[in-house]
Amino acid sequence: MLNKPVLTLEDAKRVAAAADAEARRNGWNVVIAVVDDGGHLLYLERSHDTQFGSVETARHKAHAAVAFQRPTKASEDAVLSGRLIHLALPGVIPAEGGVPLKINDVVVGGLGISGVRSFQDGQIAAAGVAALAQ
Repeated sequence: MLNKPVLTLEDAKRVAAAADAEARRNGWNVVIAVVDDGGHLLYLERSHDTQFGSVETARHKAHAAVAFQRPTKASEDAVLSGRLIHLALPGVIPAEGGVPLKINDVVVGGLGISGVRSFQDGQIAAAGVAALAQ
């Protein structure tokens, strides 16, 4: 039997709490979505007064990060450099803020942030990723 690390609900809450702390520190209202390694929603948190359109955007960013096993910023950078094929790939979100979550170098889930500017979403996501590594 293979031993594969798993993202637990407790892990997801710890990641979300760190992301939320970064958002609050900057006065940003965001949606934080954590998905498992199959891209299924595990945890969602929405700051008061965050636009409801960010709920699905955050979830899709998290899903894309798992599906492609790389940050959504990679697709954003590709599109900005003229590689428009990324716009046609199913499930791609070419905006920073979606990151894979890894345990022992294995993708166990994804984190998606939406609500502020793309680079700010990325800053919040980085804080969440750091919490999982602790």
